[in-house]
Amino acid sequence: MVLQSSASSGAKRSVWRQLAFRFGVVYVALYSAATQILGGVLLLPGFQLPALGTVWPMRDITLALAQRVFGLTPPLLYTGNSGDTAFHWIQNAWLLVVAVAAASIWAALDRHRDHIALRVWFRVFLRFALAAQMFYYGMAKIVPTQFPPPGLVTLIEPVGHASLSDLLWTFIGASLPYQVFTGCAELLAGLLLLSPRTTTLGALIGVADMAQVFVLNMTYDFGLKQISFHLLVMFLWLLAPELRRLADVLVFNRATSPVMHPPLFASARSNRLALMTQLAFGAYLLVMFSTLSVRYYYAAGGPGSEKSPLYGIWNVEQLSVNDDVRPAALNDYDRRWRRVVFDAPNVVVFQRTDDSLAHYGAAIGDGGRTLALTKRNSKTWSARFTVERPAPDRLVIAGEMDNRRISMQLQRVELDTFRLLRSTFRWIRPPDPFAG
Repeated sequence: MVLQSSASSGAKRSVWRQLAFRFGVVYVALYSAATQILGGVLLLPGFQLPALGTVWPMRDITLALAQRVFGLTPPLLYTGNSGDTAFHWIQNAWLLVVAVAAASIWAALDRHRDHIALRVWFRVFLRFALAAQMFYYGMAKIVPTQFPPPGLVTLIEPVGHASLSDLLWTFIGASLPYQVFTGCAELLAGLLLLSPRTTTLGALIGVADMAQVFVLNMTYDFGLKQISFHLLVMFLWLLAPELRRLADVLVFNRATSPVMHPPLFASARSNRLALMTQLAFGAYLLVMFSTLSVRYYYAAGGPGSEKSPLYGIWNVEQLSVNDDVRPAALNDYDRRWRRVVFDAPNVVVFQRTDDSLAHYGAAIGDGGRTLALTKRNSKTWSARFTVERPAPDRLVIAGEMDNRRISMQLQRVELDTFRLLRSTFRWIRPPDPFAG
């Protein structure tokens, strides 16, 4: 009786394990295709597979469910910096339902097979899917494109006006050594995943990396909560077969036997060739993501891109509207300017006296002697100015805007007056002169 009960219990556990494995395979495959994960593995020069969840047919299924089941009216956003919009949550919901149904049907039709070969090959897919993402995010920190240094507008914007996610970007971008350190940790995890022998160590480092990323995304409300959670779960999947051995060594101080993962092929020669292929493919992915990071660094808007010929933060010392010189606070609202910021060559930002910001498209010509402004939401509006630079730290800008004659005298702010830029590492820290 006891033996029969034990055998029945073991058989039930085996059925549940097989069902969980089938569900995991289907769901991870669907989620990888819907997001950037699959594209990270199938990366080719000059071509990048889009997230299939944003194209037909997966996109159309999500949009139809959003409208007919959840009552959400279009347009539904699914592009941009956020991966946690209503579109993505609805897509994840139907992927989950499809995975449960497919795993149940698969288990019912193929109940007695253990699919050892599939387990082995799926583990290979997990390793390289995760390695590609670690290369992507790691290189984006080592070559600082994910968290660029604080821009000039960030320096003048009050901290209280920043969102949590903006504050996170500033916090990490302001410290290049910290950013590079976290990138190296992610890169190390990816490199260790390339070899079966070092996968466990790579997965341990990856769990630590992604746990930190997931907590930051959750606590600073950044729009990568879903993908960071999924990457964390995928790392834990790689670690699952090693948990008992790790507990023996790290917790119970017991001896443990070496792990024995089934080989990919029957012959030793084929397995050696497979290992060399995996290492070569991993090196290829690393080169590709490194190249992408360098390209993004120098692309328009990147930290290494061209700066404005009038680069700097400029205080408005005198402002006249229709030849009437008076304090900015007494002008009409759009002319209450206290600063002008030239950072990227195609944007000019005015900071008003209430610290609000007005962004304009800009075209600077004739070696920095002319300035044309446009509004992003208007195809007809424009303003034109002439620019004089009587001294390196002085500008005189005059022209017309909104049928008004505008003249400004500006003085450049020295950037080393900002504490964020002049703060450095010190072994011996003096008392803070601003402490209360």
